[in-house]
Amino acid sequence: MSASHTHTHAAQGHDAHHHDDHHQDAGPHSTLSGYMVGFVLSVILTAIPFWLVMGKVIADKGTMALVLGAFAVAQILVHMVCFLHMNGKIEGGWTLLSTLFTVVFVAVGIAGTLWVMFHMNANMMPTHAPGHMPAVEQRAP
Repeated sequence: MSASHTHTHAAQGHDAHHHDDHHQDAGPHSTLSGYMVGFVLSVILTAIPFWLVMGKVIADKGTMALVLGAFAVAQILVHMVCFLHMNGKIEGGWTLLSTLFTVVFVAVGIAGTLWVMFHMNANMMPTHAPGHMPAVEQRAP
């Protein structure tokens, strides 16, 4: 083999290998229609909870909090998919994996904090029964 033939063959092999890796991590491709779908969904997911609260459609506060929480989660997912373009393909799935880790970490932190606060309140607060006032000592002047 001549030196030029070896160099050409090596260059072609290098280009073929480089070509395979070049398109592995293509970034998100944004379109106007994708942004419009995200915008319309965001407006709908904002208007419905606003109507529910202002129209006092749901009387029970616990149910209202759960419904509003569900709309908030849906809104977050719409923003992550439509505007942040998060999916399992971008950066080999590491962006999605790190987001899921963050969500789990925050959920454990919030749940643990609420659990500790509830038990501290239940175990350390004095009773609030009517007529149960602590005796106050009266001092003579």
